[in-house]
Amino acid sequence: MVGLNDVSVLVPSSADEAVAAFGDGADVTVVAGGTIVMPELAAGRLRPRSALLLGRAGLAGITRADGKVTIGAATPVSDLADADAPLAQAAAHVGDIEVRSQATVGGNVCSHSSEDTPRGDLQAALLALGASVRSAGKGGERSEQLEDFLADGDGRLVLDVTYEDAPRQAGYAAVWRPHSHHYTILAVAAARRDGDLRVAATGVAPRAVLLDPDDPLAGLELRDDALGSIWYRTQLLPRLIARTLAQLEESG
Repeated sequence: MVGLNDVSVLVPSSADEAVAAFGDGADVTVVAGGTIVMPELAAGRLRPRSALLLGRAGLAGITRADGKVTIGAATPVSDLADADAPLAQAAAHVGDIEVRSQATVGGNVCSHSSEDTPRGDLQAALLALGASVRSAGKGGERSEQLEDFLADGDGRLVLDVTYEDAPRQAGYAAVWRPHSHHYTILAVAAARRDGDLRVAATGVAPRAVLLDPDDPLAGLELRDDALGSIWYRTQLLPRLIARTLAQLEESG
């Protein structure tokens, strides 16, 4: 533990040390890639008492074993370039090369949309894949479906995400802002395996959500932000779903 002004900096050298240092998550700010955290710190919107740096905790890497694909939380988004569809397509459009090289899968899974822009580009693709999340925090370690984690996972340390390593049809379509550090305005990901179709979207809520492709606006509480209005997203969403499902059929 190193004192840095009023912040305690914790640098665990293993996953077990990271879990122990995180504890119940109280007053701990996790820093993995830092692409979201560091701007918040620089702007003074985030004032942590303890910073947990995950770069040396052994939480990076992608493995395929026992019919599962497991992606460590500290894996850079750029490492997903050869991942399964639709995850690879989503990862390819996160920020720019520099952001993808620094940003992590765990950080993306934990991110919320800000008041100005959507975040969490990987979430829709992982929802479509039926991914689960393993995390630590208050109450100990637990594994749960990603949709459950997104609904109630604040204050937890993500360790890895896992999904079935199996053939599937997939599709992905998005609207991007043409800027070097762009955010995805709206994106739809879909995957079908053994007749089970899962469709999810980023940019329609603070975090990605599963959709009913026959009634995609049901239950959504769209909002205006700096990149798009409610009307704009309402018009685009059905079109992106149609495009995504067309890709899915072509992939089969």
